[in-house]
Formats: sequence, C-alpha cells, structure tokens
Amino acid sequence: MVLTGDEDEDRERMRQAAPGPIDCVLDIMPPTAATSQVRAAAMAVRNSGRVVLMGGIRNDLTLPYAWLMNNNITLRGQFMYPREANVRMVELLRSGLLDLNAFEVTEFPLDEANGAIAFAAANGGPFHLTVIRP
Repeated sequence: MVLTGDEDEDRERMRQAAPGPIDCVLDIMPPTAATSQVRAAAMAVRNSGRVVLMGGIRNDLTLPYAWLMNNNITLRGQFMYPREANVRMVELLRSGLLDLNAFEVTEFPLDEANGAIAFAAANGGPFHLTVIRP
C-alpha cells in the first residue's frame, strides 16, 4: 500500500489491507524512511504481536511503553541476519525445501535498462522480479 504520511491513517489502512489481524511486522525500511512510517506499521500489530526492526532509519523510534506492555508486544531488533544465514539458505535451495517457482522473473539485457525500469514500474508486485543482466 502507498503510505500517506499520516501515521493514524496509514496504520488503519495497513490493518484494512491485511486479510486478518497482523501478527508480525518486519521493518526493513531504508535510512530515508520517516520514523512515523515505522511506528505506524509497528503499532498495527495485534495483541501479543511481534515487531522486528531490521531497517536502517537513523532517528530514535518512539513507541508508547504502556501500549507495548498492555498489548504484550514482542519487540526485537536484528541488524541484517546472522553470518550462517546465507549458507543455510543455499542448503535449503539445494535440498529442494525452498521452492522458487512462485517467482516470475523477467530478464532484460544491460543495454535495455530503461525498458527494464519501465517494465518493473508497470508490472511490480509480490513475486514479480525484473532483472537486468550483463
């Protein structure tokens, strides 16, 4: 969903866009994201929900202490992933336990980069990847 910049409205729109109560929020916002965007997502979780902060925002994130406690929210920070994650992911792929067939990949040669960008903008979405290859 497109964020409006209004924290309360964004939080409500997130809840409406979800098929049910939001159990977990994974923040992977870039350093340029506003703390209000992360806060809106974090506070959209259900009672006993989880918030995992992995993004790169540079400012302090203020969350209401009473809200965290009264709603039994689990808050966890994790910078990137553990060192062994890449090896474990490759092992999952090799074993066939991780199916990548859900991804639709459209490739473009390097000299068609502008077309790739236009295609990605028009055809983005979950599991739709646009790749520029040398």
